[in-house]
Amino acid sequence: DRVRPEARSAIAAIQAMGVRTVLLTGDTREAAESVAAQLGIAEVVADLLPQEKRTCVRRLRDAHRIVAMVGDGINDAPALIEAQVGVAMGSGTDVARESADVVLLGNDLAKFAETLAIARRTRRIIWVNFAGTIGVDTLGIALAASGLLNPLLAAFIHVASELTFIPE
Repeated sequence: DRVRPEARSAIAAIQAMGVRTVLLTGDTREAAESVAAQLGIAEVVADLLPQEKRTCVRRLRDAHRIVAMVGDGINDAPALIEAQVGVAMGSGTDVARESADVVLLGNDLAKFAETLAIARRTRRIIWVNFAGTIGVDTLGIALAASGLLNPLLAAFIHVASELTFIPE
């Protein structure tokens, strides 16, 4: 297989986020290790049939890993289905695209790294908002219950806190 021009930088960006990368392929070990070396991927499992790829993904899930699988061929479909997040390349086969949860428009792997970064940032914002709102509400309830805060003012603070915890 030919390595996509942006693949090395996309893999590096994903790894910089602390994501473990594993190359699962039906190619020979020699071909797989050559591609993995070009991409900076240390873990390689080669000579896999489609169901064996699925089994590898299932093992990772059984080990309580969150697994995203990126693929573009018919032989990737079972693993795309098994992963928590199956990602198909836009130019991939119909079967791969239908098996995936996400289809990247075009073929730029850097878009996957960018999407992952956006998803993580979104999750972080949601948790900050949740924790901030719970903190303000807990304080408001305690102050209102102790008589130090008017219940109407506590309700207003609750509504205002819903709008204020948006970082960045």
